[in-house]
Parts: sequence; C-alpha cells; structure tokens
Amino acid sequence: MATLVGETIAERGTLVCEAGTGTGKTFAYLVPALLSGCKTIVSTATRTLQDQLFHVDLPRIRRALGLETKVALLKGRSNYLCLHRAETAEGDPQIGPREQRELHRINAWGRATLDGDIGALADVPEESPIWPFVTSTVDNCLGQRCPRFDDCFVKEARRRAAAADLVVVNHHLLFADMALRGEGFGEILPTAQCVVIDEAHQLPELATMSFGQAVSARQLRELARDTTVAALAEAGDMPSLREAARVLEDSVGRAVQTLNGIPGRQSGAVLESHPVLHDALDAARTALGVLAENLVAAAERGPELEACERRASELTSRFADCLAAGTEEWVSWYETSTRGFVLHATPLSIADRFQTHLAHYPAAWVYCSGTLAINGDLGHFRRELGIGDAVEAVWTSPFDYPRQSLMYLPKFDCAPGDARYLQQLTECAAELIDCSRGRAFFLFTSYRALEYCAAQLRTRLRYPVLVQGEAPRAMLLEEFKRLGNAVLFGTSTFWEGVDVRGDALSLVIIDKLPFAPPDDPVARARAERLAAEGRNAFQELQLPAAVIALKQGAGRLIRDATDRGVLVLCDPRLRTKSYGRTFLRSLPPMPQVTELAAVRAFFAADLPAS
Repeated sequence: MATLVGETIAERGTLVCEAGTGTGKTFAYLVPALLSGCKTIVSTATRTLQDQLFHVDLPRIRRALGLETKVALLKGRSNYLCLHRAETAEGDPQIGPREQRELHRINAWGRATLDGDIGALADVPEESPIWPFVTSTVDNCLGQRCPRFDDCFVKEARRRAAAADLVVVNHHLLFADMALRGEGFGEILPTAQCVVIDEAHQLPELATMSFGQAVSARQLRELARDTTVAALAEAGDMPSLREAARVLEDSVGRAVQTLNGIPGRQSGAVLESHPVLHDALDAARTALGVLAENLVAAAERGPELEACERRASELTSRFADCLAAGTEEWVSWYETSTRGFVLHATPLSIADRFQTHLAHYPAAWVYCSGTLAINGDLGHFRRELGIGDAVEAVWTSPFDYPRQSLMYLPKFDCAPGDARYLQQLTECAAELIDCSRGRAFFLFTSYRALEYCAAQLRTRLRYPVLVQGEAPRAMLLEEFKRLGNAVLFGTSTFWEGVDVRGDALSLVIIDKLPFAPPDDPVARARAERLAAEGRNAFQELQLPAAVIALKQGAGRLIRDATDRGVLVLCDPRLRTKSYGRTFLRSLPPMPQVTELAAVRAFFAADLPAS
C-alpha cells in the first residue's frame, strides 16, 4: 500500500483503496507522504482520530525516519476558544449559574493555554451549553475587526498550517471549505500537492451535507441573543432592534414546539400538508426578516451589529432556499429534537458537484478506509463521488479470522418488523452475554430497540450495564475498558471509530441489518429518482450503504492479532434473502455457525483449566 501511495503522489494520480483492520494503513500513507517532500493534507473523520494521528502516529513515524518535517493540526473554528466572545459572555443574563462557573474556569484556562484547543479542557463537559458562548462560527466571527484579533487562536492555528509540510484536518473542515470557503482553510488547500482522505467511507454523506443548505433553531436563537447583546453595547437608543430580536426568539420557540408534534426526519412536503407547521415556520421566517431589516439600519453603529446584519442576511437566504428546495435535483426536509429543529435543502446527487470542486485542486488524491468495498468491488464509492480515472486496490486484514473469531447467525422465526422480534432478540442476547461473561457491545439500528432491550436486560444481567445517552460517549468507553466485563448498549455512534483491544470486548451483537429507515426523506427521494430512471434503487443505493455500515459495526470486534471474539448477526434475512450473501461475502472470513452450543464452546476455550 505504501508503494502504491508513493506512486500516486509522484504521478499526481488518484488511488481508491480498502485496507482491512490491522493492515497499518495509517503508516502506509504517512511514510510515503513524509518522504515525498510534498505539501500534504491528511483528513480523517473525527477530532479523536485527528488527535491520534497528530499526537501518536506522526511523532512515531518522524522519529523512525529521522525527519524534521513541519507538521500542524488544524480543526474547525468551533474547536478553539474565542477570547473576545468568552470575555463578552461574562455576566450575560442568559447564562445560568452553573454555566457561569464553567465560564470562569474557561477564562482562567484561556489566559494560560498556548493553542486554545478546547479539547484539552477536561474540566468542562463536551456537551455543556456554555461552548457556543465562548467559541466562534463563520457567522459571528468579527475577523480583523475583533478587539482580540492579534491573540486569535484560530488565526494562529491557520498560520502554523500554512507553514507546515503536512497538515492534519478533519472531513468537516475540509469539505465545508471546499463547498463554502468559510472556515479559512481555503488558502491552504490549493497549495497541497497531496490530499489523503482516511475513513473515506464517510465522504458521500459529509459532502452531501456540505454541498447542501441548512438553517437551525439554534442559529436563529444565537442571532437573536447576539443582536440583543450588540444592541445594548452599540445602539442603546434603538429599542426596536432589541424588540425584533425578542420576537424572533419567541417565534423560534413556538416553531420548535409545533414541529415536535411530528418529530424525527420529515420531508418538506409534510410542511405543505400541515398548515399549522407551515404557519409556525413562516412566522419565524417573517420575524427573521423584520430583524434583518432593523439590522441594516443599525449595522454602521459597530462591528458586532455589522456581523449580526451579515448573519441575518445569510440566514434569510438559507431559510428561503430550504423551504423551496423540492425540485428534481434537490430535496427539502427537516429534523426535530426536543430543543430545536434544522431545515435542510440537500442535493440528490453530489458526483458532479464534488468533481467540479476537485478540479480546483490538481493534487494527488488518496482515498482509503477499512470499509469501502462491496463484495470486493469499489465501484459504489467511486460512482457516488464521480471518481473516474483511478487506481483501485483492496488489502484484506492480516488477522487470522478463522482462528480468532466466530460468526453466529441465530435462527429467529420472525423478521425484524414482527412484534415478537425484540423479545426474541432480548432472550438471545441474554444467553450470549452469559456465555461471554459480559465483555459485549450490543449495537442497534434504532433508539427504540436499544431502549427496549436495555430496559429488559438491565436487571437480568449479572454484569455492569452501560447505556448510550446516560453518560458522554468518551466516558462510557473509558468505563467499559476499565470494568473489563461490562455490556454497552449503543446505536450508530458506537458502530465506528471505537477501538477496544483485548479481552474487554469479546462479543458484538448487531440487532438487524442497518438499512436506512424507509421514511428517511433523502433516501426516499433518491430512490424515487433512480426508479424514475428505470434503475434499481435497492441494488444501487440501499444495499451498498447497508453493507458498508454493517462492515463498520462488525469491525469493532477484532482489533488486534491476539483478540478473540464472536460476532452475532441476529437478522434472519442474512439466511432467507438472496442479498444476504452480499453482506456475508463482504465481511471478514469468520467461521459461520447457527447453534448456540458452538458459541459456548468458543468461549469455554477462554476459561482456565481447572
């Protein structure tokens, strides 16, 4: 793989490859990239993986190669403390007592930190409501007019990235900038001679969101809040401005309550068929328009109000786009939560858009992941992104799956849609967890199934139970590793990017095949478009996406050459449907069994001799 990456860099070509768990793909692209002397950007899926690359893998390889290559870590601006906003937040009446205490800790830390990366501040929870008050966005950043511009952590991070030979970023930053040029990374990307995309299986979805439009209740509320603060500081004689901000915040609150009447992800057509929903959003849009008009008149009063006017104008445009996006090329939809909503306008195809953007960057492009191939074929990934001329390669994992693992396919007598399915799933899981003596991930495709099984098994199991949502993800994982015999119940967030090596994880149970929900508005619109073109949406869209997702979930089990474990795929469609073979052929070569006795025997081999 390293040889092929090196050739791709030298020829400014394109490589699409799958490298199974344990291949060492990180070293395989970092070594030739560092030795090439080319300006290289490495993009990965999450901040956690960014930190692993930058703080662990890169130092190790640079020491081994004896290189003094300049490297830099660059994250999106919301990962850095904004000194100006943090100072302004002091005493804000909208910040509660608990968050004010957190704010004091943040400001004390801000006076000592060298890089402002908020990931280093463990004293304040990642999910704390205080973070939007002390970080900036493209919308609310004052740029060179900021009174703390000279001390700006984002500016300094970008300066280091511009001077580095290799820069580690994440996909959100990379593609937000390709689509919007909004994160300030745009001046660095065109200078790259090589771009490596790790965890590339996430690209189609991330690029789709980046090339689309969105407006959220949170953005509207933050605009109203920031306008109120700015008006008091820069235009105290304009009470109508504060009143317009209050009206916007109230109308957004009413829209949140109304849209929660039909929760989840819904097509934009739902808004048209439910006048109450449409009217609630229309009232919020009208209130936004009134605030925008007031801000035009106030913008010259100061930099804060000028920034608010810019945001109001942009949000007004996006709001209109999201409500009017139901066309042959775009789908309009919304999603709700207890605290807010997001309106979306999403392109049905991104291949042409993606390739148009790539044409601006004539670098070598390397796409790699442990899960790109469908039954050994990389065509689905290439078609989604419109990748034409490319070298392809697949390297399977070096792990000894026939010796290290077992795949158990239980004989359920009902399908996942049957009312009895969850009960059978629960009984099966209880027996399996007893065999494995805990040490299990129980992975679900829906919160409903997770909540049911967790409630049923919590009192039955004799092992510690950890449930997604009851603590932050990182805390749950640390506790799982520490306990050594726990059972973790999780949904999609635990299907990938989780690395538990050793005996603590010896059983992975997956409740059913991870097909996209049939009522997902984007998936449905894409399926309808393919059907209208006489194509098979299941074979071209739904099946490949589900195979890749299942490979990710299955990949949690064997993470090291010494790991042993059992993968349990409960969905009977793997045995009863013809497409089941596509799933099974795409997974590692684990011995398949259908009897619980084989699982018992596998785990019995772990027990010390009496």
